[in-house]
Amino acid sequence: MIQLKKDHEIGAMRLAGGVASTVLREAAAFVQPGVTTLEIDQFAGERIRHHGGKSAFLGYRKYPCEICISVNEEVVHGLASGRQVQFGDIVSLDVGVRYDGYIGDNATTVAVGGCDPAVQRLLEVTENALDEALREALPGNKVVDISRAIQNCAEANGYSIVREFVGHGVGKKVHEDPQIPNFDDGSRRSPVLKPGMTLAIEPMINLGQRHVEVLEDGWTVVARDGLPSAHFEHTILVTDGEPEILTCPGNLPSEPREL
Repeated sequence: MIQLKKDHEIGAMRLAGGVASTVLREAAAFVQPGVTTLEIDQFAGERIRHHGGKSAFLGYRKYPCEICISVNEEVVHGLASGRQVQFGDIVSLDVGVRYDGYIGDNATTVAVGGCDPAVQRLLEVTENALDEALREALPGNKVVDISRAIQNCAEANGYSIVREFVGHGVGKKVHEDPQIPNFDDGSRRSPVLKPGMTLAIEPMINLGQRHVEVLEDGWTVVARDGLPSAHFEHTILVTDGEPEILTCPGNLPSEPREL
């Protein structure tokens, strides 16, 4: 069941989004050649707590890390470890924060000191796909309009859409209805967008083929052909007009509440 958020819930989600967005930016700035993914994870966890939040991912379905860190061909749900990121790598950071009972969820992919121009183009197109999707998040449109915008942007540039993992509603829970595929799945019952819906829209786009697999750790999703993958995400509110991006640093609480 899709939940339409009330005013006080939207206010709480703005604060959660503000913390999530700020931590994402801080973690992205922390990434540099030689740092380990475990150090990135620990840094992000410290910043979440500094801002008065809790990781929405740690312990969720027994996930063992503060945030998701996925490198190069890793698509999503990568695990922190002693792996050092190197110049030319791309690192996807997915930060989910619980604040005052509600969740903000966002992601970005950063190049470590720079990367191959073809991979940089992948990052740019994936972020553009998110922007195109947000333009479709209008009342009266359908979820499939968001999905189609992402697919069209990716495929027009010669890239592939990951189909096994999707965007989603978000609120008190990390995953709520509706699911938001990054491609037109042909469903004739795509939900209509209504004011009060809060959605995590997150294109996952591969440089090569779309096929993915889960590693033996039970979490890390990788592109089967070993080519890079990019991931960008915002939590948004459907309004009476243009969507509101809730994962915005301007929503950071002025006085963090105690955990």
